[in-house]
Amino acid sequence: MSKKLYKSNNIAFSMPPFFSLIKEKSTLFFIDIANVLEYLKTVLRNLFTKTFEFQEFLKQCYQIGNKSVGLISITGIIVGLVLTIQSRPPLVEFGAVAMLPGMVAISIIREMGPVITALICAGKIGSSMGAELGSMRVTEQIDAMEVSNTNPINFLIIPRVLAATVMIPILTLYADAIGIFGSWLGINLKDSVSLELFLNQAFSQVEFIDIIPAIIKTFFFGAVIGLVGCYKGYNAGSGTASVGIAANSAVVTASLLLIIVDLIAVQITDLL
Repeated sequence: MSKKLYKSNNIAFSMPPFFSLIKEKSTLFFIDIANVLEYLKTVLRNLFTKTFEFQEFLKQCYQIGNKSVGLISITGIIVGLVLTIQSRPPLVEFGAVAMLPGMVAISIIREMGPVITALICAGKIGSSMGAELGSMRVTEQIDAMEVSNTNPINFLIIPRVLAATVMIPILTLYADAIGIFGSWLGINLKDSVSLELFLNQAFSQVEFIDIIPAIIKTFFFGAVIGLVGCYKGYNAGSGTASVGIAANSAVVTASLLLIIVDLIAVQITDLL
């Protein structure tokens, strides 16, 4: 991309075309969104008109859980610890330390657990789907399926998208539980609180409206991760470099879309 030259006091210097770059990236991102939505129509049409591979769906569920649970466990405990350690001093200053379990639990359940789990899975699962399907496209396995009258949408795409849609909420509930346990560990670094008392204090402040919207949006998070990962891999170009590009692009696009979906979900929840 060419850079514009500017002159000042007879000294020429170059300035990066920052705004042009932002405009170009934004345009490409919105084109990506339009293509993903078009791809979603194809996936939904096949989902409701033809059968999909249920065994492949179960296999993908296992792989998503197996690949993500370790990283989510570590991240969940650290998030619970950090939230508790950082929130405790101001609450102690105002004599409201008894509110700490409930405040951390609400933060984890409503926002931290769903978003962090989704971003981790976008990195692990989205890139994995993009790379796997990209490799199949480069090695012409997908072309061979189409030639042999095997529908790759039903055999490859729908099981992966459904598996991500089902597994992300389950992994989020697990991350919430691990994060709250990490918060209990964080409190016990300064005080001595039993797990039973901590859970009673935490869930006495958690309400129905804190849990249901957070769980509902995780289904959309899962659909976004599965759909973007499959779209990028399925439409990868030729050549081995396309596999890496598809995997990297799946992570970037899915992460940005997750933030947008979360923003919309927060706005809708505020109206309730």
